[in-house]
Formats: sequence, structure tokens, C-alpha cells
Amino acid sequence: MSWKWGTDCCSWEGVTCDMATGDVISLDLSCSGLYGSIPSNTSLFDLVHLQKLNLANNDFNLSLISSGFSRFLNLTHLNLSYSNFEDSIPYEISRLSKLVSLDLSTYTTLRLENPVMEALVQNVTKLQLLFLDYVDMSTVVPGTLKNLSSSLTSLSLSYCRIQGEFPENIFRLPNLQMVRLKFNSDLSGVFPRSNWTSPLRYLDVSGTSFSGQLLDSICTLRHLRELKLYLCNFYGFLPASLGNVTQLAVLSLSSNSFSGLIPPSLSNLHQLINVDLGSNSFHGQIPNIMNLTRVTNLDISNNQLTGSIPSHGSGLQNLALLRLHNNTLSGTIPSWLFSLPLLRYMDLSDNQLTGHLDAFPCKSLRKLYLTNNRLHGSIPSSTFELANLIDLSLASNNFSGIVEPYMFAKLINLVALELSHNSLSFGTTSKVNSSFPQIFDLSLSACNISAFPSFLRSLKELAYLDLSENNIDGQIPNWMWEVGKDTLSYLDLSHNFITEMKQIPWKNLKYLKLQSNLLKGPLPVPSPRLQFLLASNNQFTGEIIQSIWCSSTLEVLDLSDNGFSGTIPECIGNFSVLDLRNNRLNGTIPEAFVEANLLRTLNLNNNELEGLVPKSLVNCTKLEVLDIGNNKVKDVFPYWLGNLPELQVLVLRSNKFHSSMREFEAKQSFPKLRIIDLSHNNFTGPLPARFFENLNGMRSVGETKRKLQYVGETFYQDSVMVTLKGADIELQKILTVFTTIDFSSNDFHGEIPEVIANLHSLRLLNLSHNHLTVRIPFLLGNLINLESLDLSSNDLSGKIPMQLTNLTYLSVLNLSYNQLEGPIPQGPQFSTFQNHSYIGNLGLCGFPLTKQCGKDDPPELVPTTSSWFDWKVAKMGYGSGLVIGMSIGYMVFVTGRPLWFVKMFEKRQSKKKVRTRLIRR
Repeated sequence: MSWKWGTDCCSWEGVTCDMATGDVISLDLSCSGLYGSIPSNTSLFDLVHLQKLNLANNDFNLSLISSGFSRFLNLTHLNLSYSNFEDSIPYEISRLSKLVSLDLSTYTTLRLENPVMEALVQNVTKLQLLFLDYVDMSTVVPGTLKNLSSSLTSLSLSYCRIQGEFPENIFRLPNLQMVRLKFNSDLSGVFPRSNWTSPLRYLDVSGTSFSGQLLDSICTLRHLRELKLYLCNFYGFLPASLGNVTQLAVLSLSSNSFSGLIPPSLSNLHQLINVDLGSNSFHGQIPNIMNLTRVTNLDISNNQLTGSIPSHGSGLQNLALLRLHNNTLSGTIPSWLFSLPLLRYMDLSDNQLTGHLDAFPCKSLRKLYLTNNRLHGSIPSSTFELANLIDLSLASNNFSGIVEPYMFAKLINLVALELSHNSLSFGTTSKVNSSFPQIFDLSLSACNISAFPSFLRSLKELAYLDLSENNIDGQIPNWMWEVGKDTLSYLDLSHNFITEMKQIPWKNLKYLKLQSNLLKGPLPVPSPRLQFLLASNNQFTGEIIQSIWCSSTLEVLDLSDNGFSGTIPECIGNFSVLDLRNNRLNGTIPEAFVEANLLRTLNLNNNELEGLVPKSLVNCTKLEVLDIGNNKVKDVFPYWLGNLPELQVLVLRSNKFHSSMREFEAKQSFPKLRIIDLSHNNFTGPLPARFFENLNGMRSVGETKRKLQYVGETFYQDSVMVTLKGADIELQKILTVFTTIDFSSNDFHGEIPEVIANLHSLRLLNLSHNHLTVRIPFLLGNLINLESLDLSSNDLSGKIPMQLTNLTYLSVLNLSYNQLEGPIPQGPQFSTFQNHSYIGNLGLCGFPLTKQCGKDDPPELVPTTSSWFDWKVAKMGYGSGLVIGMSIGYMVFVTGRPLWFVKMFEKRQSKKKVRTRLIRR
């Protein structure tokens, strides 16, 4: 700042004076490094003739905006933006009635209250520019804005926490050129439906709750240059008339619910530079927009596009970024894509592209993602000449051949390499004077590697390493302890044949996956920052060390299917997942679950635990899965678990639970319970009708019926054992629509409560091996989603209700060993059941039994109207029904083996699982 005492202040930098009077009329001290506060008695406020004041981008140390600014009665321009003011904007600001431009944008906790806003709108009638970005306007009523000056040209209220309905009339202001309202998530609104004439050039409501269809009215904005509507609630087709907004340079509509075809009229927008239509529901082919020669960024990812990438696109000579990932594009990758001179980023992953990769004549590419396609052949040698390449992801294709480390020597900027899940073999050949790039992220899963690659020795800053699903055996070499010693945060060595791991030395390691190896002995001491430890399906023995039990950082701990012994201590860390099933733990489950814990899954199945269910579990308000089956727990039914608001899976099977399940209290309702297994215990008395009445999670499938979702999280998937056709089967993923009640092998007696018929989303019902009497309720025919029904080995009598033929998804039926009589109903699904479904009922007759019905008992028939869906369901999962079949089908897909070879009491054989990894882009 060139201010010198004793000289004419009108010559100072940032100072402008009136030539006639010598009064200071403009002061620009922006970016001047000012620090401190502005007191009310400062001489600054003596400059009463000041018309323009700019104090932007200084540091006023979280001080208040002084009310003294109101003394500048002639002020037309005030800019206090990003100068570290805080607290409330003073009411006195609204007295600056001559203001034309006001900018109070901030990154601090500056607030604008509704009374101040009201006064500002009422008094400042000549306002043209209003910028309040990041100012907290959560108390401002949006309707207050409707009376803003008709002179307004620019309005910017981004990140203001403003909420409510934005006034539509503002969009019609005659001089308005810019509206920026982005990232006010609770701000809703719609655009004018007709007669929208405006000089608007920039419109941005991204990240708000603006909604509706994009109508032709927006296409009358002939001067519009930027239209940004991403992350809103817009839907419907894009109007073809959008092609008439010929001045448009930026079109950003991503993350909405737009559908239909992308209009070909977009090819008329020759000024377009940035096009983002990603994350919508567009379908059809990519339109011919290759004549848009100015486009630098093109994103149509995360849609439902089909067909091939256009074969001609050489006109896109300025294209720098291309995102087409996560569609259903097919065909080969056209050669013009590899020759674009400025292309730096290309993502075609998660499609169905086929063929070979062409050579890369252009060297500008920095990031290339082709993951999860059907590409094959060898990786072209020109790939290894792309000296500017930073990220290279070719995973989950069918590339073949041998890749040697020395091939990457010229990729000196490479930081991320993904070659997993191809038909590649990663070699070990090295050359003199060649080095492997200093990679941060390296994924070589399923690359036919038989030993730890020696080039890893040089990767001192490695952060992410995936060597899973290879053939690495023996001990981990000592030199590996130095690889990324201070930087490694993710390590996946799962599904190999590693026998020994002496230590976990990486001090910043957060994710460690060791499952499905041959690791023996005690578990090594984990690194202090470890958050996820997955070491299931190994041969670890001994007691789990105290530092693991009491860890303050571990979130997911899966030590299942090992040989761990000892007791569970009173100290249990704040886990979200604790999976210790299939070990040899003994003693009681301690009262160690504190309030406000994060536990989501607790699985202690198949140990030697005894005693009571700990009452402190009531503190686990986030608990979704509780499985303590196959232990020696001796208790009555823990009704108080019904207070857990998120509990979805409750497994108590094969323990020593006893006594009657008393009348259920309404306030303990198990509101989200979808799977309950009480089988193989000693429960007595009648089935608890009030209990079933409160199972709201089984009454309606709702939205999840149309979505394939699983219980679990990114790095851990919950599983559950179910009894189907008399066999225990582990579903290694739990569909959120999978609902089951298994009360079998107890001592329940009395009638089957009719209220069960209200559980319309129920998929599996097993009440077998009890002492249930009277008739099968005909209302069970209302369980329209039921796929498996087992009432065998009871004392049920009477006829099989005709209404059961309404269960068109039913693929497993067992009514054997009861006292049923009369004709077996005939219908589409019933014709698929064999003799064993009815054996042990001497009074039954008709197909499929050899016993014919008499004249007084003709077989009951239903119309033989079947559909494709009925019969496909019967086949799915080897006759296990739709949802059960999808759950079992996951296992068949993963293991490549039929259902009955999967987990039918077989103990821990190494199986491939779908790999979960961090995606770094």
C-alpha cells in the first residue's frame, strides 16, 4: 500500500476524490492485508461523502460489522465480502438507501435476520447487485425477496441455508441477468410456466429442491449463457426447443430425474463448452452432437444409454473431458477417441464395450478409466508411452497376456494403476535402468501373482494395495514391512494362501483385509489407526488380544470362522460391526454395551456362550443385525429388544431359550424386524398373536421391492442362516426384501394366529415341529409374497385351504406329518409339489398322492392361468422362489457352484467373493 503521510491522500493507491471538492468518494482497500476490527469511532466513518467502499478479502478477526457504516448516506457500492466478519449483520445497513451494489458474502458465521432483510428490501429501492453467498439466512422468509428492486440485475444467495418457497416473480424482473441460488437444499421453487421474457444470462439453482418439468418457457431465454440445475428434483423429458437457446455455453442438468431421449436439437447449440447430463434416466442412443466443436467437457454418465458410441467425432477437437461411464453402451471404442489432441480425461467404465483397444497416437491423456467392460486382447504398447498418464484403470475386463513391471517405466506421472480381474499375468521381469513409477494406488487382484512382486520394494509412498485373489503363499517377506510404512492406508491380501503374518507395522493403516487365507497362530497387534479388520476364514487361534477388544478406532471387526477361544471382556470398543461367529468363545456375553454406541451388527453365532442376553444391548439403538444362534444361552424371550428402532434381523436359534412368549406389549414393537429365527429352542405356550401384530416391517415391502439392496455396508456384508427344504443354508448377502419367520422345533401349541396373514411381505414361514392344532387358517392365502411354507410335524387337522392356491410365488411347501384330510387343492404352484409335501397325512387324497379321492371328495380345482413370471420363479434358485432365489443366486454366481453344494453345514472352504474396494478418482 503506497500511502505516505504528508502527501495528498487523493494520490494514494485505492483512493478516489471528487475533482471539484477534493472529498474522498471512493475507497478500495480490497486484498490489502488489513487485520483487526473496525470500531464505531474510527475516522473511516468521517468520510461522509464516500460513495464506494471496498474492504473485501481482508481479515477483520471475526469482529462485528459496525453500525457506523450507516453514516455513509451517499454510499452506492459496499463490498465487505470474505473479510472475516461474524455474528449478525446490523439493522443499520438497511438505511443505506442509495445502495446500488451490496456484497456481504462470507466464509464465516455471518447471519442475516429476517427483519434486516425486510428493511433492506423496503428501503434500498435502487439495488442492482446483491451478493450474500454463505451468509446464514435460515430465518429469512423467501417471500420477503419478492419486493426486491425492479432494477436488480444480479442476485447471488448461494450456501445461505435459506428455506421455503422461492418467489417465482423474481425470475420475471425486467433487468435480471444473473440468479445464483445454489446449495440451499431446503429452498424449493418452480420456474415460470409461460411468458418468461427476461435478459437472464446466468441461472444456477443447483443443489436446491427446485422441481418440476423443464418447460418450453425456459427456452425463450434467448440470452441465456449458463443453465445449471444439477442436484435438484427436476423430471420429465427435455424439451426439443432447448435447441433454440443458441447462446448457451454451459448446460449442467446432472443428478435429476430427467428421462426420455436426449434431444438431437442440442446439436444446434454451437456455443456449448460444458455439457453435463449425468446421473439421470436418459435412454436411447447418444445423439449426434459431434459438431459442437467448442465443447471441452461432455458428461452423459450414469444414465441408461444403449447402442454404440458414435463412429464419427473428430469434430470434437477441443474435448478435454469425456464421461460416458455407467450406461449400457456396446460395440467397440471408436478410433477417433484415441486421437483427440486435447483429451485429458476419459471414463467409459461400467458399460458393455467390446473389442480391442486401439493405439494411442495422442499423448495428452492423463486419466483413463475402462473398468468393467468386455474388452479383450492385449494392452496396446502405446498405452505405456502415455507419459502424462496419472490414473490407468483397466480392471474387470478380459485383457490377456503378460504385463511386466518394466513396461511402466515411461509412465513417470502414474499414481494409480488398476489391472484387477482380467486374464492377465503380472510378471516379475525387470530391466537394468528401468524403474516402476511411484504409484500411490495399486490394484492387482486376480492377476495370477504367486509371490509378492519385488518392485513393491521401491514404493515408499504407497497408500492403497490390493493383491487379493491371487496365488500368493507362504510367509509375508520381511521387506514388505517397509513398503508404504508411513503412507499405506488400505491393504487387501484376502483370498490367497498366506500362512504367516508376524506383524502389522503400517502406522497409518486403516483398512486391512486378510480373509480366506491359511493364517495361523495368534492375531498380530493391529496398527493404532486401524478402522476395518477383516480376517475371517483363517486358522487363527488363541485369545483375542485386549487392544483389539478395547480399540477406540476399530469400526468393523470380522474374525469369524477361526479358532479363537477365551471369553469376551467387559471392555468392548465402539464397533459398528462385530462378527465373531464360528469360533470357540465361551463364558457369558458381558453387560458391556454403553449408551450412544455405534453397533450395527453383532454376530456371535456358533460359539460356546452361555448365560443371559445382556440387557445393555438396549443401548444399541443403531443395531440392525443381532445373531447369537447356536450357543448355550439360557433365557426367556428378550422382549425388550423390541425397543431397538433399527433392528431388522434377530437370530436366537439353537440355544436354551425357554418359557412362554407372554402377551406382547404394544410399546415394544420391533418396528423394522424382517428376519426372526427362534428355532430349536424350548419355547412353550401359544404362538404370540400380539407379537406378530406389531411386525410392521413385514407388512409392506414399499420402495425396496423394486430395488436390489442388501443389509450391510461397503466393506462388510451381513449374512444369515436359513432353513430351507430341511437344510441349513447360509445366505451370504441379505436382501432387504427378504422376510422370514422361523419358530420351528419348539414346543408351541394351540392355533396358528390369523394375524400372521397381515404380514403381506413375508417370504418364508416355518412353524414346523411344534404341537400346533386345529385347522390351517384360510387367511394364509393372503400372504401373496410367500415363497416357502413349512407347517410339517404338528397336529393340524381339517382340509388344506383352497386359498393357498393364491400363493403364486410359493415354491416350497411342506405339510407332512399332520392330521390333514380331504382332497389336495389343484392349481399352478400346487402342481409342482411332490409326495413328500404331504406324507404322513393319512386322510389326504388326490394328486400327487396315489390315493384317489372318493365321489364325496372330488379334487378342488382352480383355473390353470399361469404366467411367465410364475414358472420362472419356480425355476429360480433351484425352485426356491424369487427373493430366496435371488439370495441363493448370489451365492451360485460368486462360487460357481449349485445351491446344494453351498454352505450346507460345510465348514470354511476358500470361496471367491465379489471384491469390494475403494474407488479413487
